[in-house]
Amino acid sequence: MDFPTTLILAGLIVALLWVLTVKSRRKYNLPPGPVALPLVGNLPQLDKIAPFKSFLKLSETYGPVMTLHLGWQRTVVLVGYEAVKEALVDQADDFMGRGPLPFLLKATRGYGLGISNGERWRQLRRFTLSTLRDFGMGRKGMEEWIQEESQHLRGRIDSFKAAPFDPTLLLSCTVSNVICCMVFGQRFSYEDKQFLQLLNIMSEMLKFESSPLCQMYNVFPWLMERLPGRQHYFFARIEELRDFIATKIHEHKDTLDPSSPRDFIDSFLIRSEQEKDKPTTEFHHDNMVSTVFNLFLAGTETTSSTIRYAISVFIKYPDIQEKMQQEIDSVVGKDRCPKMEDKKSLPFTYAVIHEVQRFLDIVPLNLPHYTLTDISFRGYTIPKDTTIIPLLHSVLRDDKQWASPWTFNPQHFLDQNGNYKKNPASMPFGAGKRACVGESLALMELFIFLVSLLQRFTFSCTDGPDSIDMMPEYGSFANLPRRYKVIATPR
Repeated sequence: MDFPTTLILAGLIVALLWVLTVKSRRKYNLPPGPVALPLVGNLPQLDKIAPFKSFLKLSETYGPVMTLHLGWQRTVVLVGYEAVKEALVDQADDFMGRGPLPFLLKATRGYGLGISNGERWRQLRRFTLSTLRDFGMGRKGMEEWIQEESQHLRGRIDSFKAAPFDPTLLLSCTVSNVICCMVFGQRFSYEDKQFLQLLNIMSEMLKFESSPLCQMYNVFPWLMERLPGRQHYFFARIEELRDFIATKIHEHKDTLDPSSPRDFIDSFLIRSEQEKDKPTTEFHHDNMVSTVFNLFLAGTETTSSTIRYAISVFIKYPDIQEKMQQEIDSVVGKDRCPKMEDKKSLPFTYAVIHEVQRFLDIVPLNLPHYTLTDISFRGYTIPKDTTIIPLLHSVLRDDKQWASPWTFNPQHFLDQNGNYKKNPASMPFGAGKRACVGESLALMELFIFLVSLLQRFTFSCTDGPDSIDMMPEYGSFANLPRRYKVIATPR
């Protein structure tokens, strides 16, 4: 077949698929949205770096529930607290599917908690939540691990002797060590070369996930697999991380005591042995590697980035830092290690932590959901195999839910008497049945680490508070705080 004929045939196929897309819209009574172009859909209308901004702008024309096409993929975007809550909470069963996001599908080989659906997802989620709970109440539970790690962190910061330093890698080590204790039963030295290499891989992954290149991979995976480019480098790096996890699992098998599980891997191995004769078991090696991968990745970069952003807040607003220190000094003192029960007596501190999460808006698009059947929502029909984007950015900045959504304001989480109050529109971890399984662990880490740091140090920077830019570096997947060298002055 000669080149002109091939070109004409390709054009006809594109035109046919575009016609089918238009017919699908008419057939299903889809939510409104802009006209999609053949092949690329609505991609040309989106900001490549911060697509959530484009979604917010388009919703001004098409409303809080709108249809877009990201390449060929039909996508419904939910904008604002009411629409997101109605879908993820009120119609939780309809919206609990997870789509086959090509990047995560390849990284996990389709296994594990993050990308699964149906019985696999139910079993792995139930097991993961119960295991997290078990180790939270164990003889050396999560709270103790975090308290112990906070002492290592303070010791390392002390060693800088109030000289400027970049806290990025140190905070990644600190937070990741909590996950390592839970999953592998051990912590790593901050100098451990293999540990630092793994953290570097995770940092690279988060940056890749937020890049236009990863967007292209998720929209056109069949094409990006065949083209040269950096995507192949990142997948090779992911294999290094998976190999490390597989090695740790093998070591656990050799030293396993079924009567005394040490960590998540031990618990999974015991369950695998219990169900080894069950043909439909989900407790096998592939699911174990990918679930540990999910926990390791999700539990490191997002929490460490949030702590780093909080330190920027302390520098930007020294009055907030001072007020938190006064509250902490009066309740915890300067010597005792903070514990979770202190949060009831530290309402301002707890409010600041939640406002840090709201204002950073670390995962603005959430992980996409997916319709596993045709569903009805607000008078529309959303067909099976539609990607759903619950726009968390629009929830955390909803002017109907927040007094000053674009201002850092701890009063958003305080009542008139200065007591902490929950706000249902605070959804940094998502909502409903697909909310992050590590939410309680992350909140525990944020509270204990930040209180522990403020007990010991006052944070500043060489160029003063005005040099701190509170707007994060936007990405298509994650918003990350800007990097600064900070000064931690012992109190």
